[in-house]
Amino acid sequence: MKFQDHFSHHADDYARYRPNYPAALFEFLAQTAAQHEMAWDCGTGNGQAALALAAHFDRVIATDASAQQIRNATAHEKIDYLVTPAEQTDLASRSVDLITVAQALHWFRLEAFYQEARRVLKPAGAIAAWCYGLSRINPEVDKVVQHYYANIVGPYWPSERHYIDEKYQSLPFPFAEIPTPEFYIKIEWDLNEFISYLLTWSASQRFEQKNQQNPIHIVHRLLAKAWGPEQERRVIRWPIYLRLGKVSI
Repeated sequence: MKFQDHFSHHADDYARYRPNYPAALFEFLAQTAAQHEMAWDCGTGNGQAALALAAHFDRVIATDASAQQIRNATAHEKIDYLVTPAEQTDLASRSVDLITVAQALHWFRLEAFYQEARRVLKPAGAIAAWCYGLSRINPEVDKVVQHYYANIVGPYWPSERHYIDEKYQSLPFPFAEIPTPEFYIKIEWDLNEFISYLLTWSASQRFEQKNQQNPIHIVHRLLAKAWGPEQERRVIRWPIYLRLGKVSI
C-alpha cells in the first residue's frame, strides 16, 4: 500500500506552527514504563514528541515515512531519526520500553503496525497513541473555526480524519488499556499565528491546491471580527484524546 503523504510539501510550516504537547503528558507516560532505556516515537513528523521523550529515556528512535518531515526535525543527541514506515522497522525484538504515536495512528495500516509494536515492545512495555481535537478559544472564534473545518475545507479532509472526530475511540486498540488523566495543549498566539496553524491542516492545503485560492480568505472577515485586534494574544487549548495500553498487565 502506498504511503499517504499529506504533510511533506509544507513540512517547514508544520514544524513552526504546530503546538507542542504538554510536559505533563510525557511525565505521565514515562511513569507507565517499567524501564527507560528506549522509546520509539512512530510517525514522529517534525519530532515534537521525540524531543519531549528524550528528557525521560536514554535513547529515542523517531521514525516517519516522510523524508521531508525528518529533514525538518530538531536534532538531539539522544534521538535517532529514521525514514521508515510504521509497519516495518529494523528495531530489535523486545527492545522498546514505550511506543508513542502522536496524531498519526489513523494513517497507519493498523494490523501490520500492531504486529510490529508487539514484536519490538518489551514484555512490560507500553504503547500510547493520541490525537487532539479542534481548538478552544472562545465561543465566537470557535464557531467560525467549526464552520471553516466542516463547511469550507471539510470536503478536503482525507477519509481517515473521522477517527479524530471520534476521539480515537473507534480505532481498534488491541492492548490491555490503562486509564489516563485529561491533558490539554495550551499556547498563546495572535491572529496571524493562529491562521498560520489553520493553514497547516492537510485539508487547507488540498483546498488551495485544487481551487488556487487560500481558503482562509473565505472566513477571514468573520474570524477577524470574532478575534478582535489581530495582535491580541489569546489562550488556545486543544483537548488531547489519549489511549494507553500494555501487551500484558
